Amino acid sequence: MKKDIDILGIGNAIMDIISPVPDTFLSAQSIERGSMTLVDEPRALALNGALEKAGEIREIAGGSAANTMVGIAGLGVRAAYIGKVGKDGVGKRLAQGYRDAGVEFSTSATKSGTASARCMIAVTPDGERSMSTFLGANSDFGVSDVSKSQIARAKTIYLEGYLFDSDEQKAAYVKAAEMAQASGGQVALTLSDSFCVARHRAGFRHLAEHQTDILFANEDELLALYETDRLDTALDGLTGMRPVVCVTRGDKGSVIQTKERRYLVPAAPIEKIVDTTGAGDQYAAGVLAGRAMGMDWPDAGYLGSLAASEVIQHYGARPESSIHEIAAFKFK
Repeated sequence: MKKDIDILGIGNAIMDIISPVPDTFLSAQSIERGSMTLVDEPRALALNGALEKAGEIREIAGGSAANTMVGIAGLGVRAAYIGKVGKDGVGKRLAQGYRDAGVEFSTSATKSGTASARCMIAVTPDGERSMSTFLGANSDFGVSDVSKSQIARAKTIYLEGYLFDSDEQKAAYVKAAEMAQASGGQVALTLSDSFCVARHRAGFRHLAEHQTDILFANEDELLALYETDRLDTALDGLTGMRPVVCVTRGDKGSVIQTKERRYLVPAAPIEKIVDTTGAGDQYAAGVLAGRAMGMDWPDAGYLGSLAASEVIQHYGARPESSIHEIAAFKFK
């Protein structure tokens, strides 16, 4: 089958619902300032309604791996996404939001009746973001959602660690990795969060060491995976193993380890940090897009640095600046 997708992401499909609110909104809705809290469906729908009444809302089709695919598409690389949505208005807008961003999306909606996932983001006058997240239809994601034909079309699949949770979701990831490798594709995995690693360390290590070609993590996540406080020790644990390891280190840039050597990739210069949300997602977008363009690892890593530096200089996890076009031109 023709490989006409460069990167196929698999992960949570979550609608970010953002609204400016007065400080009194948080106390009235019993929301902890600056926190991220998981909520159930009734609470999510109630908060959604309250935000609509509080002021003008903005909806952005999101999710960690989805934001990476949007960044990849913005760099002119062919991207697609697999994520579960509900049979509701939010689900339809999620699917359309991905497509409008240039990302192919064709996953069928859940039949369980569960509502689409959403993250209600209340932004107070001081700029603080207080989030209430409902994972919704993503909990129904399983083996049947892994499209063999779509994976066969992809040069690389990109697995989001946040979705590696239930036994069914883990089985879906293993199946996706097997399908990708059987069709001559590569497997990329992001660990997503230290909390995820702590919950599923054994599963992550097996997937990373045996079925992953490119592993993305920040320094804390990789240290958690190998239960050490030294980055060199964690990287040594992966020396000679299958994956190329890409580790972000904030303003220290990143480290990319191949079987041959380690590259120290500098961070891109910035004027002011506004919101670090999505930095890791866009770093992965830059690296994967760079490799799809034929860049070597250091240049792909620096494209990742540029993409990350752009997203942390404004609110939100998606790229907004023409820096992506400039970066793509620079590396031609």
